[in-house]
Amino acid sequence: MPQITVDYSEDLAESFDRPAFARDLHTAVVEIAAAKQPACKTRFRRTETTVVGQEPEGHALIHVHIALLAGRTDETKSRLTEAVLDLLRKHITPPDGHRLHASAEIRDLDPSYTKYETE
Repeated sequence: MPQITVDYSEDLAESFDRPAFARDLHTAVVEIAAAKQPACKTRFRRTETTVVGQEPEGHALIHVHIALLAGRTDETKSRLTEAVLDLLRKHITPPDGHRLHASAEIRDLDPSYTKYETE
């Protein structure tokens, strides 16, 4: 915890500094949501095809999904989504001729969430 998933358009592969974004995002999650740095886990999933409306070209999409253990207030979640959007502005330069659609969502992990680690 937290479990972070970033889905992004293939068009952003060259212009999205993923390692720097993850480092800054982990810092924000620690500061805003009181998570522990070693617990932050981010995975990036490049999306091959995206379509906005009826336009298959000219758009780049990115969505950041953060799942946290329950207990954060709606205000905390809102602050974190705003921080995520600010970090995306910092770490992505949309390709020429592309409109960037960026979004973020914070949700509580289901009570069934369980994990284990190996050494």
